[in-house]
Amino acid sequence: MLYPHLLSQALESKREEFLRFDRVWREDMGDYSRRLRALGGLSAQDVAATLSGVKEPGAIPSGELDDKTSIVLPFGRSWRTHEEARRWAIATLEDRVTFAADGSQLVPGRDISLPVAAVQVALFENSHTRGGQYRKEARFAVVSPQELLEGYDDRSNADTIVSLSRFRLEVEVLSEWIESKRGWQERGERTPIGFFDGTLMISIALPKTKLQDAYVDVVVNLVKLSREARVPIVGFVDQSYARDLVWLLDTLDSGKTGTRSRSLFDTQLLHASIEEEPPILNAWGDRTIFCYCVRKNSSEAFKDEESGEPLVGFTYLQTTGASAPARLDIPVWIYQAGLLNDVVDAVRAECISGLGYPYAIEAADEAAVISARDREQFLRAVQDFAERESLPFGVSRKAASKVRRR
Repeated sequence: MLYPHLLSQALESKREEFLRFDRVWREDMGDYSRRLRALGGLSAQDVAATLSGVKEPGAIPSGELDDKTSIVLPFGRSWRTHEEARRWAIATLEDRVTFAADGSQLVPGRDISLPVAAVQVALFENSHTRGGQYRKEARFAVVSPQELLEGYDDRSNADTIVSLSRFRLEVEVLSEWIESKRGWQERGERTPIGFFDGTLMISIALPKTKLQDAYVDVVVNLVKLSREARVPIVGFVDQSYARDLVWLLDTLDSGKTGTRSRSLFDTQLLHASIEEEPPILNAWGDRTIFCYCVRKNSSEAFKDEESGEPLVGFTYLQTTGASAPARLDIPVWIYQAGLLNDVVDAVRAECISGLGYPYAIEAADEAAVISARDREQFLRAVQDFAERESLPFGVSRKAASKVRRR
């Protein structure tokens, strides 16, 4: 149990450290905020010229920077009631197919004697027809002892291996959907949107591992399939800790006149109120200009082999009235094909249905969850299987005690 008086004492003992951090954080935020606002007065060509020769500036603004005097593109719509917003969302999504896949995993770990785990991925496809046609299905896969014990390198373990298995299955399901929508333009259909719950831009921690390479290969192949089939996908990140805009501002500050912060994130920079200035990104539906993502410590695989151009870009979208914006990772080809505004409108509409979060992802997540009761059912099924095959299987006394006490 938690002892409140000990917690209070521990917090009080660190009071000066918290206050010092807050003071420095606010000073840094003010400096970066001023620099980000000033970025809106530059042209994309000027910024590109300044960044010439810089291998990993974090982000490169697209031509959208030339259209405004700000890095923010206003949505330009407002409604008096949520019902009005829903009518706009219904019209935006009508006869448009949206799709999402999400997964969960089950790793009994040392609670059982037989190394085994499982992953479950659910998909939700909504055609948004007047008849209410949708599809909800699930995939289930067992991760065998051989898969768990082989590993990728010395730094991989059961949890990381199972997480990769779930990731692969999520991408496999999304890839199958992309193939099913190939040729949508020739058929005269509205732009379909496939949601991926997470980033399309994998950061690399050095030294690089085989496990990281596996993640990169999976997501890069997904982005390339989206480009080749011309079927849009969006990586939706609700709580983003990316620092691509922060790195861009550091790179542009060649004279090092500004601060250098390691604690600021893009979403904080866009959403914070500094010195009575309203947040840079504030009104519902507004978004930042599209930027190419050239992240520090990213894999070269995220660049096109022939042109060297980035494969993934991003924009930040205000999907609620009060919370920090969401990050949308979007394949660059979507922007180049002139589909970005249509795709972002679909994301806005999905967020109206999901009250700030895409309804398609919400529905897939709900269907994918593995509950405590499901875990018990899984263990019983494994036990029955082990008995039939004369395999060693047992549940630890500690795990059995937890089940009794909880």
